[in-house]
Amino acid sequence: MSSSTIKTSNIKFVITSSSIGTLIEWYDFYIFGMLAGIISKQFFPEDSGTAALLSTLALFAAGFIVRPFGALVFGRLGDLVGRKYTFLLTLVLMGGSTFCIGLVPSFSSIGWAAPILVLILRLIQGLALGGEYGGAATYIAEHSPANQRGFYTSFIQTTATIGLFVALGVILLVRNWQGIEAFNEPWGGWRYPFWASLLLVIVSIFIRLKMHESPMFTKAKSTGNIAKNPLKESFSNKANFKMVLLALFGAVMGQGVIWYTSQFYAQSFLENVVKLNFDQCRTIMLWAILGATPFFIFFGWLSDKIGRKWIMLGGMLFGILCYLPIFKTFLKDTDIKEWQKQDQTLLSTKTVIKKYQADSLIISTKQYQTAQKHSYFITTTDTVLYSLGAKIALVKKDTNPVLLKTINKSTYIKFIGLIFVMILFVTMAYGPIAAFLVELFPTKIRYTSMSLPYHIGNGVFGGLVPFLSTLIVEYSKSSSPPNGNPIAGLYYPIIVASICFVIGAIYLPSNKKNESID
Repeated sequence: MSSSTIKTSNIKFVITSSSIGTLIEWYDFYIFGMLAGIISKQFFPEDSGTAALLSTLALFAAGFIVRPFGALVFGRLGDLVGRKYTFLLTLVLMGGSTFCIGLVPSFSSIGWAAPILVLILRLIQGLALGGEYGGAATYIAEHSPANQRGFYTSFIQTTATIGLFVALGVILLVRNWQGIEAFNEPWGGWRYPFWASLLLVIVSIFIRLKMHESPMFTKAKSTGNIAKNPLKESFSNKANFKMVLLALFGAVMGQGVIWYTSQFYAQSFLENVVKLNFDQCRTIMLWAILGATPFFIFFGWLSDKIGRKWIMLGGMLFGILCYLPIFKTFLKDTDIKEWQKQDQTLLSTKTVIKKYQADSLIISTKQYQTAQKHSYFITTTDTVLYSLGAKIALVKKDTNPVLLKTINKSTYIKFIGLIFVMILFVTMAYGPIAAFLVELFPTKIRYTSMSLPYHIGNGVFGGLVPFLSTLIVEYSKSSSPPNGNPIAGLYYPIIVASICFVIGAIYLPSNKKNESID
């Protein structure tokens, strides 16, 4: 059997074994963000309101901020010891910390120790993820044929979005199986997705133990051509450090904000600004992700044919131009005043119906049909039910209600289409970037050199999008308008992506390379 045949037969296992572990790590990392609203109520005082949500998003962001440090620690280890054992270690750390988050008692049980414990575990998650991606992408690239590097590494690029898809799916399945009330309990179903991580990690470890070391690293080690000090060789060498900076500011920084705006901030915006109900927020994301994910592979393949640079920059440019009109559409199509113009029976912006269990609730068939038709929901700890502006049943005194909406079928499909388009921007910017980064650096320092710009761009610039964008909207609030500028948060990712686009357009190499990367 020829070496090329062996390589072709092995590449499927290489991609599968690397991708499954990375997918599970992304799943572990993202269930925290998907459950931010519930976590904010479990691990912070009940009366904290927006402050609790911001604190939870800050915990979420903390995991991103430490990713560059994980890249340095595990990147050095990967360049010294090898790719295989390094991302075995990161997988164990990620799975263990995720499982333990599901074991932390709520604020009502242990007070401020709860968010502190979650913060520590979140930091461990971030460190582990900082070492995972670079190893997996390097491992696949070093097994790939030169003229198909973009295509093969694009499979690892799908894992972040598929991990998000799996996280959303598991959360919805548990929530629908257990019921909303039980799901939201302190020891309710919201913890199950964290606990499920342990089983997924065990399966992934079993698969990864069967992996062999990268042939390029093995060759470099046998000839003594491995870095004695990967950090020093990566960043003290002027030419290499220049490529690290160019990778960060000309490619990954913009890709990071596009990724997290199109997927994470989009969901946060629909849930916390638009006030769309829990299930619709997440199923919109699910369908859009399902439709767009194959385009990671398409753009990875296309980058082998025409080059990586302009595909990545194209994804950034589309985001820069389209984010404001898309998010304005989300607001316009869920504006109650616009709905009132279409249906004069909606007499008050407080017209709202809540589905909940209460023995004392009495509501007529006609009123219930009206409730289902308009699908307005108010959720509070102390709930009042309204229909057409008039009280129907008083369960407890109404305190600071939160309006949630359910959109009709046509608007729902439209929103799926808009999120799908935004995720297409992600597939363009993200699909070719693993091959792009691998090709910039030599084997002996590749793990370290590519991991740092990737995790600063994604972990810091990208990971801060939900927190900073939400914070910007909060700071835009005043006496007029009291709700602030709901799209003000978009200016951060648009500005960052614009800077990156200009730098990349001027200085970035084409990076269509079919030669060896030894």
